[in-house]
Amino acid sequence: MINLLQMRYIRFAIVAIIYILVVIWIGNYWLLLGLGIIFDLYISEKVNWTFWKKRHGKNSSFIEWLDALIFAVIAVTLINIFLFQNYRIPTPSMEKSLLVGDHLFVSKLAYGPRMPNTPIAFPFTQNTLPLIKGRSWSNIIVLPYKRLTGAGKVKHGDPIVFNFPAGDTVALENTNTSYYEIIMRTAKDLQMRENLYNNSSRPLEYYMPMARKEVWKNYHMQYRPVDRRDNYVKRCIGLPGDTIKIEMSSVYVNGVLFPENENQQKNYYVSTNGTTINPKAFERLSISKSDQAMASNTVYYLPLTKASAETISKFTNVTEVTPATSRKGNLNFIVFPYNESLAWNEDNFGPLWIPAKGTTVRLDTSNLELYRRIIDVYEGNDLEVEGATIYINSHPVTTYTFKMDYYFMMGDNRHNSADSRFWGFVPEDHIVGKPKFIWLSIDKEAKGLKKIRFRRMFMKVR
Repeated sequence: MINLLQMRYIRFAIVAIIYILVVIWIGNYWLLLGLGIIFDLYISEKVNWTFWKKRHGKNSSFIEWLDALIFAVIAVTLINIFLFQNYRIPTPSMEKSLLVGDHLFVSKLAYGPRMPNTPIAFPFTQNTLPLIKGRSWSNIIVLPYKRLTGAGKVKHGDPIVFNFPAGDTVALENTNTSYYEIIMRTAKDLQMRENLYNNSSRPLEYYMPMARKEVWKNYHMQYRPVDRRDNYVKRCIGLPGDTIKIEMSSVYVNGVLFPENENQQKNYYVSTNGTTINPKAFERLSISKSDQAMASNTVYYLPLTKASAETISKFTNVTEVTPATSRKGNLNFIVFPYNESLAWNEDNFGPLWIPAKGTTVRLDTSNLELYRRIIDVYEGNDLEVEGATIYINSHPVTTYTFKMDYYFMMGDNRHNSADSRFWGFVPEDHIVGKPKFIWLSIDKEAKGLKKIRFRRMFMKVR
């Protein structure tokens, strides 16, 4: 019969083997020093590592609850780092594939868990403390990017959860809008104001420094490291080395039409004979009240899938259903890379080559804006331009070799999605994981038990 001492050695052996395998996975063999702590916990018992409770004797109920809470926090934190994490859909950018209120099971193992950049942080918060709304992490320890081996690699069409690349600098009074979009819009306002009063024709770039000063004056700004930037979920359209082009809202990857998701939708103008569409019809088509906008007294402006557009076109009071597609050459000034000469918009974009790790490109002032943020921000170089000469880390250059892989992401709700068309590439170190299934779905527009979308629970994310 196994005695108590033998049981302790067996437990120690099991935990030690698991710990050694995790250390090999992480690849930091200094962590093997932790075996001494494990040995003391199970065998020698020289140090009371759980100092908040008595090792021998009865503890109070409060201490027992505290001990259980500490264990739960540590266990869930480790699970969130290495295995999976919950993510709630806050915006309609992926409708109808994913709905506002869907809670996703996001696998960290799909592409390999990423070690935290800022390990000292308040548990279960992304970047903001509850109630007091302060910063939830500390910069005392900031670690470099490291990703562990995962089950696979990112593929075309994968839904991906990632840290928002343009979320490095945040205007705290307007966290829902990218800092860079705020600057672009402020610069556009300054340009329009001067054009109105002084009949000026200066380019938008001229107003950018003034816009930046105005934004920093009017907002409280916060810098966020990669792992503390807001989480987004989009679909991967382009992989490293691909070339993306969008023509009249159709997406081409390397010259081949990218297959549409059956739940993909875009905005349409729906004209009627003057009568309104029955609200029950909207309900059957899963068009929420917040999506039902009127362009005029007889024209609806609605996000629809292809199937929904065909269905609604057959209504007796509907006279026409037209896609709300921007014309080629109509510049949208907040579309990446914010270059007036390119005249890109959300429906007509590119061609744009996506950088791949180890690939070298020729660099000059004609293509610098496409890769400026990668060179300067994501890959941490000092970039300067003097005339036609580009300097990286004080050296004149004509080429650049990329240090990371990059991706191009788009939302399935094409006309209601802030995605790579607006802020560019997603670096590999921003990838969080892959959503596997919906474990809970809450409809904020419903009441009572109808708030819970039972039919979506445990639905696989496609």
